[in-house]
Amino acid sequence: MSFHYFAGAACRALMARKDGPSLYDICDPVLLKSHGGDAHLSKFYRTALGNPALRPLLCRAGLPELRDEPRLTSLREALTRARDDAEPDWEAIGTPVAALVDTIELAHPQPPKAPASGPAPALDQIDSVIRTCGAHLLRSYGRNGFIPTYAAFNLIGDPDLRGREMVMALTGLNARGYKNSTLLFNLARVFIARSPARALINPPWTGIAEPLWEPVQIRHRSAYYDAFFTEALLSYLETGLASPDDATRSRRAIADMVDFCLTTSAEEVRSLDGSTVRVVTALAPLPHPRFSRFFAQIKRDLGFGVYVPDCDTTACAFSAATQAGSTDPILEQPLLDFYAGYQVRSGANEPLVTVPLNDHVDYEGGIATWIDSISGERPYGNDLDPTLNLDVLEVSFRNLVRWKVLETPSRLETVHRIIGFQKRLVLSGAFANPRSHIYYLPELYCAYFGRCYAAFAALPAPARALIDPDGAFELIRARVLAYVQTELITAEMNPFDAALALIALGHLGADVATFTPALACIVTHLGEGGRHGPYRGYEWNKMKTPTRILVGGPEATSAFVLMGLALARRAMMAGGRA
Repeated sequence: MSFHYFAGAACRALMARKDGPSLYDICDPVLLKSHGGDAHLSKFYRTALGNPALRPLLCRAGLPELRDEPRLTSLREALTRARDDAEPDWEAIGTPVAALVDTIELAHPQPPKAPASGPAPALDQIDSVIRTCGAHLLRSYGRNGFIPTYAAFNLIGDPDLRGREMVMALTGLNARGYKNSTLLFNLARVFIARSPARALINPPWTGIAEPLWEPVQIRHRSAYYDAFFTEALLSYLETGLASPDDATRSRRAIADMVDFCLTTSAEEVRSLDGSTVRVVTALAPLPHPRFSRFFAQIKRDLGFGVYVPDCDTTACAFSAATQAGSTDPILEQPLLDFYAGYQVRSGANEPLVTVPLNDHVDYEGGIATWIDSISGERPYGNDLDPTLNLDVLEVSFRNLVRWKVLETPSRLETVHRIIGFQKRLVLSGAFANPRSHIYYLPELYCAYFGRCYAAFAALPAPARALIDPDGAFELIRARVLAYVQTELITAEMNPFDAALALIALGHLGADVATFTPALACIVTHLGEGGRHGPYRGYEWNKMKTPTRILVGGPEATSAFVLMGLALARRAMMAGGRA
């Protein structure tokens, strides 16, 4: 979007005619000053929603139905109870807000069909982009001492989070601070979505993955991201395109990132049988996440100090370390034994999923996300994401011999049940529905299935037969490939979409002729990142609660583009097009 677009959108928001009480008319009497009760709710309101930057944009955003005095009073009473009650009834508190949330009209991107892209870029162009992206990652690592990722808030919220899902979150999250922020963010998004401020806070974009163009981005480091940057640099080395100096720097960065995953970010938790297991936390203790001093202080002030490990970060960190050839003893732990305690069995431990935002999905056999800390903390409650379960399968295939998966019936059963979960998801078509995914896009699910399929296909035939006797992987492969070829690459894409498409197509053995639209998109958009890198930052993953928080960045786009192009290059050279 141009400067003129944003200037015009800001003017319209600032000069709009007020049509009913605003967010501040509702909240100021209850939350602007301290009235006792839970201090966090008032502090969060003043810092996140009542701040001098946001207030001018929303002070003229009013809702006409709130002229009805009883309705306005019920909202204020709900906020007062959230502030003052020792044990709030969150379902009752959320009900009047949920009714307003259901008046929002939001939808997922539906890009138009794209015109024919012409011939595929030449191999030397692809090589040049790979080198550019590899150099970008190494330059960023050298400048920062790590490869950063960024988080950005989109206050309009996620299209999948309706009133019903908001109440699910309020009743399913454990930490009061997350309940408070979920309540207030969802109230605010109504005023944003139904006012001219919408155009400023949620401008349109090309493709599926949302660009990170929010003015405030939070730079940080996490083992989850280090694991994928490790895979990207390993991919760079495998192409043979890295200079000797770049190869040396890549190996140093890989060693450091593996150590950050397995040592700095490791913590002990308790397994189902009472034994302790070392897993990997989403955010290591300060100062390791490398937050700015400004944001670290805000985070502490708002009560977001507790982070717990998760199954996905643990699986991806173990996988990256395995691919890098690590011999760290932590890898000897058969994670499947631990994950079995977080595997849903219908009618038995289904209440394990306390925030079932995707409850149209059959959870049986799936692994839940968040791991209880050693002291029993689980501030996010728990949810279940399909892409996470692909990562559990992938790391299990890479460690099949080390963990004696085929020789241990309970471990093989855990794998079978995850595969069954994925098969039902794909047969139902739910894998292509954004609502099925808690943290990811359907397009990213396709790319990660390709990654998982490649690890499965690399196993000996007898092992594959024991793991998948019914041919579920080939069935899923056909459905995912059809979705990528008939939906994703036939529509307008941005470079991140195109990279995900290439990763899926390359890993799943698609005809190289189908690579052309994605390759052309990536080559054409090279340089769009300006001074920040070859490409802009896009939505890699997200949180839907407490509001829509996107995570990605220019380095993340470079990493995915590099991996996608490396796979395409390998297939093109194998097909005699080198």
